[in-house]
Amino acid sequence: MHVLVVEDDDTIAGPLLKGLVREGYTADRVATGAAALVAPVPDVVLLDLGLPDIDGYEVCRRLRDASEVPIIVITARGQEADRVAGLDLGADDYLVKPFGFRELVARIRAVTRRTDAGRGPATDTTVSVNGELEIDRRARRVRIGDTEVTLTRKEFDLLALLATDPGAVHSREEILEQVWDPHWYGPTKTLDVHMASLRRKLGDPTLIETVRGVGFRMRDDR
Repeated sequence: MHVLVVEDDDTIAGPLLKGLVREGYTADRVATGAAALVAPVPDVVLLDLGLPDIDGYEVCRRLRDASEVPIIVITARGQEADRVAGLDLGADDYLVKPFGFRELVARIRAVTRRTDAGRGPATDTTVSVNGELEIDRRARRVRIGDTEVTLTRKEFDLLALLATDPGAVHSREEILEQVWDPHWYGPTKTLDVHMASLRRKLGDPTLIETVRGVGFRMRDDR
């Protein structure tokens, strides 16, 4: 597995690269956002936000627009607003410095498991939900009428899960387990952030209903 470390601090990047290699990863390092954006797409990106040329949030957004590569933000910015901003731009996880290397490796494994699971089997089919909403699980594409809706990997997985049984309630715990990880230990706020973004992109906030104290369900118009 190829890991790209985007970190301008040599004292952090050096030990991190050595540790990743010891764990059996192939690891490369770039020190600027510009270099990260032109580098070959790796299997995982470890992204520092405090880069010398381009703001790390902007790098995260551009990387996510260009591919579905898993992105783990690694930064000293530990405020909730910073975490939410990074996750809303498409990051898969957010790790605050200082952190334990074993925790980092566990998170790399978690995001890659979720990525592999999210691809789904080749036999997945296209389903239509609530009239004009069409979800193609095999191609991971969503259309509303004649308009294609661009979703992040997590947003698509959330929508696909809810669409498996319109009207059925999915608990927050079930969603985190299936879309994130069975042993998710990150902030549950990330679910609300991704759900709000998904609703905005679908253009109809009532399509996904909140069941207070339980979770969410897709509106059933049948």
